[in-house]
Amino acid sequence: MAEAPGVWPATIPLAAAQAAATWPDAPALIAGAQSWTFAQLWADARACASAMLAAGVGHGDRIGIWAPNSREWILAALGAQSVGAAIVPMNTRFKGAEAGDILRRARARLLFAPSQFLGQDYAALIASEDLPDLREVIAIDRGFAAFVARGRGAADPAVDAALATVGPDDICDIIFTSGTTGRPKGALTAHRQVPQSFGDWAVRVDLRAGDRYLIVNPFFHTFGYKAGWVACLVRGATMIPLPVFDVAEVVRQVQVNRISFIPGPPTIYQSLLQELAGGQGHDFSSLRVAVTGAAPVPPALVKRMRAELGMQNIVNGYGMTECGVIAMTRQGDDAETVAHTCGYPMPGIEVRCVDDQGQDQPPGTAGELWVRGHAVMRGYLDDPAATAEAVDAQGWLHTGDVGTIDARGYLAITDRKKDLFISGGFNVYPAEVEKLLAGHPALAQAAVIGVPDERLGEVGQAYVMLRPGMAATEADLIGWSRTNMANYKVPRRFIVVPDFPRNAAGKVLKTELRNQTRG
Repeated sequence: MAEAPGVWPATIPLAAAQAAATWPDAPALIAGAQSWTFAQLWADARACASAMLAAGVGHGDRIGIWAPNSREWILAALGAQSVGAAIVPMNTRFKGAEAGDILRRARARLLFAPSQFLGQDYAALIASEDLPDLREVIAIDRGFAAFVARGRGAADPAVDAALATVGPDDICDIIFTSGTTGRPKGALTAHRQVPQSFGDWAVRVDLRAGDRYLIVNPFFHTFGYKAGWVACLVRGATMIPLPVFDVAEVVRQVQVNRISFIPGPPTIYQSLLQELAGGQGHDFSSLRVAVTGAAPVPPALVKRMRAELGMQNIVNGYGMTECGVIAMTRQGDDAETVAHTCGYPMPGIEVRCVDDQGQDQPPGTAGELWVRGHAVMRGYLDDPAATAEAVDAQGWLHTGDVGTIDARGYLAITDRKKDLFISGGFNVYPAEVEKLLAGHPALAQAAVIGVPDERLGEVGQAYVMLRPGMAATEADLIGWSRTNMANYKVPRRFIVVPDFPRNAAGKVLKTELRNQTRG
């Protein structure tokens, strides 16, 4: 049943170069009314690489990209990676302190960010941050062409010299992921891991040359970046990036650009079905593949997607920042398998299900999932202790996810060992939110849990103790949180308590808080 890993380009820039050689005149990217071929995209990436060299960026440097999905995001990434720099993708919802912490710890030399996006001036958000390594903020929406013009263009021989120094084991990106300690950790990924993992992923999910891929997932996330535009490069599919998720725009894009491949949470497909039922003559006949995850997928929805949307292939999967893609369902799996499992391990990936003593569990018995293989990260940035805690001496990544492996080898996630919940597809780590709330002058302590929400799956609920003599309303606390943290982290409810339920050692008993909520 296991597949052999495919043969893919050794680096991300090589994937772009090979795409330009293999499909030079095929459309690589569509944005608005404009389109670019694979040859044009690679030439533009080389021109950007020349500008990186002119800006003093070289092998081993780090470049921050804090922006919505766009052609310029891809070019900035390819330009940096072509000269041996690593990119640091950043969530567009971050506030100044969150972004500043990542830029500082990554020692980013340049930052590409919009001058305006959703009413925010990104450069202004970090203006008060101490960023000794940051040389410049380039306005990716207004100043990108001027930045590229600093270089010597696509034919610059210095780009070839720089490309020759980029090896498969060089770090290509640092993606920060939070955890139970409350401080984001930068997962290090090497070049060879990305085309290998996501070339194999593209085969599993049946992404083909000539497909029109609507990239809904953000580029700052592994799904939008590696399973998005990188997968398009290795397979010759056309990338159509969506800067902001909007149902009406998804419907328009499917029809205007004849979208055949679309990822996202179940709400996207439910919306398409509602539009189809509205009797407005929508033509969704181009749709062929749906890739879903991050929320339960009812079997009835899978059946309706096949019957009413005409989708031939609907797949579900499991991955994480520290290991890219771990498992995916297969073409032809029945609706129950797609709905209730996250698939079979990818080529070259081993998965174990173990008890608290590290002993393998029998099929169907829950335990922590451990993963080993070529996709496991190279470690956490400047944090050997956290790396050793996450990846043991035998190379097993301890995911913190609790699940089962059935007799066929298919995985299902049943719980999370780590203290986290998922809100609107984003991982929220209560420890990180609690650390941010500690900065509020009226709060002595906070405890955050996830509670069910019909639209987002789960949202945060914060129990807080006030400092003596201090007062704060729920509206005050929500308003402060919106200013100081990304909106998906903001608790939707604050409950003031005199104290928390605690164990004998004084540790807050979140299980009791959750039981109170259910009660």
